[in-house]
Amino acid sequence: MEDYQYQKYRAALVGYSLPLAFLDLDRMEENIGFILKEAGKKRIRIASKSIRCVPLIRHILESGDRFQGVMCFSVPEALFLSEEHGLDDLLVAYPAWDASSLMRVGGELASGKRITLMVDCVEHVSRLDAIAQGTDWVFPVCIDMDLSVSWPGLHFGVRRSPLRSLEAFLELARFIGESPRVELEGVMGYEAQVAGVGDWVPGKPLRNGIVRLLKQHSIRRIARQRRDWLKALKDRGIKPRFVNGGGTGSLRETAREDIVTEVTAGSGFFTSVLFDHYRGFHGKPAAGFALEVTRKPASGIVTCAGGGYPASGAAGRDRLPTPWLPEGLKLLPSEGAGEVQTPVCGSGALNLDLGDPILFRHAKAGEMCERFHEILIISSGRVVDRYPTYRGEGKCFL
Repeated sequence: MEDYQYQKYRAALVGYSLPLAFLDLDRMEENIGFILKEAGKKRIRIASKSIRCVPLIRHILESGDRFQGVMCFSVPEALFLSEEHGLDDLLVAYPAWDASSLMRVGGELASGKRITLMVDCVEHVSRLDAIAQGTDWVFPVCIDMDLSVSWPGLHFGVRRSPLRSLEAFLELARFIGESPRVELEGVMGYEAQVAGVGDWVPGKPLRNGIVRLLKQHSIRRIARQRRDWLKALKDRGIKPRFVNGGGTGSLRETAREDIVTEVTAGSGFFTSVLFDHYRGFHGKPAAGFALEVTRKPASGIVTCAGGGYPASGAAGRDRLPTPWLPEGLKLLPSEGAGEVQTPVCGSGALNLDLGDPILFRHAKAGEMCERFHEILIISSGRVVDRYPTYRGEGKCFL
């Protein structure tokens, strides 16, 4: 099967200059169906950082009525999607401070667009209130609640929001209610320790077992916290328009919570390498990049041009791209994926010639698009379109 897949992609890419990025649209459609199933009946917001290609974001939004809205990773990106591409219902997942970009958000709000900004402290709210003074703008905001779990000597989760107590959460909601130019629109909680940590990593049974136990504890605690905190808001007469939760790695668990009105998905559409290591997610690899064999330095070793595309996060071998097709290839431990060349070895190298493509998968999803101007769209074994990435549209947001 894998050899057939390689030959199919190889035939489709004949005549195209390497390196290049590609996406198997048929496989992505299968992933879309799987994500819809995992999310139950919840609305699904698309995490743009895992796509970074406007035509693909549009394609997913048009794939079903339950795909509603985009979760952006920066204010400039949200402005790009709104001003230049007409997208609406944009939630910026991280707080912003820059006055000039926030003033442009005000202009979009005045034109009728819906852009919701993230806050987690009174300083964020005061900043927005000050920027809107003298205007008719009212900034919609979403409170980011911390859902990590801490024990003495162990913090399970990510360092995002400082809102770790119900009292602090309610105080911020009260402060927003008293601010004339800010309005509470939503509540978000990202359960990163469930959605973003693999629990099926090859060769690490003890670690996997511990992670699963921690995840199970976190899922119960998160559901209780979200329920109690939103009830406390309701008791004070505050009802946000939306309650956002989840990620590709926790869709099923988060969708079970009645209080959650929408879940977020991103990486699952491409199914990058890190998502191979989740027991509960079974998407199909749909995106990758192709490098050209330019050297054969020794028997069983071939060298490709380019390929040094590591993923963000804590440094480690799991952040390197993975040789995918043909099967039977691996990176050299002493070199990894290099800036200008990437040697690979293994049985898959024996039948490769100069000029042949080697297909790689990125460790994370959308970050691959920062390296390429376009994605070749493959369907039924042939290239059917070429979509510009953010980079291809001249954009670099972070």
